Amino acid sequence: MTEVATVDSVVIRFAGDSGDGMQLTGDRFTHDAAAAGNDFSTLPNFPAEIRAPVGTLAGVSSFQLQFAAHHVHTPGDQVDVLVAMNPAALKANIADLRSGGVLIVDNADFTARNLAKVGYAEDPLNDGSLGDFQVHAFDLSALAVGAVSDLGLNRREALRTKNMFALGLLDWLYTRPEAITLSFLERKFADHPALLAANAAALKAGYAFGETSELFHHRYVVPPAPITAGTYRRVSGNLALAYGLLAGAAKAGLQLFLGAYPITPASDVLHHLARLKSSGVLTFQAEDEIAAVGAALGASFAGQLGVTATSGPGMALKAETIGLAVMLELPLIICDIQRAGPSTGMPTKTEQGDLNQALFGRPGEAPLPVIAAQSPADCFAAAYEAARIAVEFRTPVILLSDGFLANSSEPWQVPQLSELPEIRPDFATEPNRPDGRYWPYLRDERLARSWAIPGPPGLEHRVGGLEKADGSGGISYDPANHEAMVRLRQAKLERVIELVPDLQVDDPDGTAELLVLGWGSSYGPIQAAARKVREAGHSVAIAGLRHLNPLPGNLGEVLRGYRKVIVPELNLGQLTMLLRARYLVDVTSYSKVAGLPLSQAELAADLISIIKEDLR
Repeated sequence: MTEVATVDSVVIRFAGDSGDGMQLTGDRFTHDAAAAGNDFSTLPNFPAEIRAPVGTLAGVSSFQLQFAAHHVHTPGDQVDVLVAMNPAALKANIADLRSGGVLIVDNADFTARNLAKVGYAEDPLNDGSLGDFQVHAFDLSALAVGAVSDLGLNRREALRTKNMFALGLLDWLYTRPEAITLSFLERKFADHPALLAANAAALKAGYAFGETSELFHHRYVVPPAPITAGTYRRVSGNLALAYGLLAGAAKAGLQLFLGAYPITPASDVLHHLARLKSSGVLTFQAEDEIAAVGAALGASFAGQLGVTATSGPGMALKAETIGLAVMLELPLIICDIQRAGPSTGMPTKTEQGDLNQALFGRPGEAPLPVIAAQSPADCFAAAYEAARIAVEFRTPVILLSDGFLANSSEPWQVPQLSELPEIRPDFATEPNRPDGRYWPYLRDERLARSWAIPGPPGLEHRVGGLEKADGSGGISYDPANHEAMVRLRQAKLERVIELVPDLQVDDPDGTAELLVLGWGSSYGPIQAAARKVREAGHSVAIAGLRHLNPLPGNLGEVLRGYRKVIVPELNLGQLTMLLRARYLVDVTSYSKVAGLPLSQAELAADLISIIKEDLR
């Protein structure tokens, strides 16, 4: 008889060829976890090639999720359950399966040719190399084909249901109901009854196989996680970012305009917003990155909220127009969904390599605010904050996300629009000079210039790429005026500090001598690592930066309050260099550039070593 055990958290990875439907399988199991009330975090991982050669390591696609009865900050490091659909999937992922973990293998393709293709001299299912794991190897493909054999599908179509068979098996193993996925299939294949019947049959067959095969000695239950009351939905970082932009435009009473050129991993921002045209969103897929940002800046000149979304290579192409936006002093949001570089690099892998480019990558003195989202759900708040700063301070704002945040997902508590901070565009409605003329570069107490929609009589004005005369906005080559304008634009950036809250440090007992400071997606693994360090009996303080320019006003005081400060980031120490220069504090860099999120277990082990050895 199969026993049912209760566990606190589980990390599962589905892995197979790019055509095996692993992303869909993981996505559907995540929905099941959400419906069960678990907290979760996901990590899709797939090749950049549209279709890498079948059965090769380059073609392996995987989807990992951690679901738990407590709050989770990452998709996990070591895997508890690995589902491998072919030899390549096994070879590429077995190193991450913990000792004693469950390995479910479809052995249909474990032929001598396929094994040799990925570097196996012997069949790992028979040579004893998998002795540390609970191995369940069976012909999953044949079972899926058999489950749909009477539905009139050809073999290729039948094989495409094997991901649903695997999903049904995992639903049984973790006591998840089939009903949620069955409802999804009914919607997805509403116009294709044969495909609906086949996928539903495979899902049910996988569930029944778990129940009747007697291969598994345990089933598992992961209890719901405690959550604050409210309305929740599952969001990826790119979807949350799109909603944050939409909310910011709605709160400001502006139409949202997105000018974008498709680029991984930012393209989904364009896709999501294109579906929201009924909510007042206008999207424009331009012929290139330069046209995209130019159109967005033109929309801002016309009184809309102009946005563009891209990744590192696109940022390089947009640099001149972003500098123009600094000079024109118009709202513009540039969403940089960072990926591994340089150049084309690894488009589907994550990195935090664009910080220096965001801060300094423009001709001349062109300062602007830079904000970094810390989690998929936090992309909403970061995007809303970017809209608020851009509109009220008349400035372009760079919003940094990355490939991990963009594609991963977690629960998001849906806010009420009425509860979000006000955003006031305060357009000019009449001339602002005693002589009845309108000057666009007259400023308010925040040094934000006047913003007038072109067209109304009396508000005629000119803007362009040459230096502005202070006040009138006319062209000026006067040396004193140029210096004054450069300093005014910097001073305006510094006024943004009034919207930047002091940095909050998580230091529970106040005795920590080590501060771990992160930014962007590094903060989730830092939180998870800190939990492990504290469970081991050590004190550690942690903090995460959302605002990277300007930095929080109390940051220098915080840095000087600890004996040692470590900054983990997915680059070669870009924030570390900035903090050293700005605050003259001996900050230590903790750099990883593997194209993957930080490992919480590795970071925790390293922090414990530092506490034991360096801070004795």
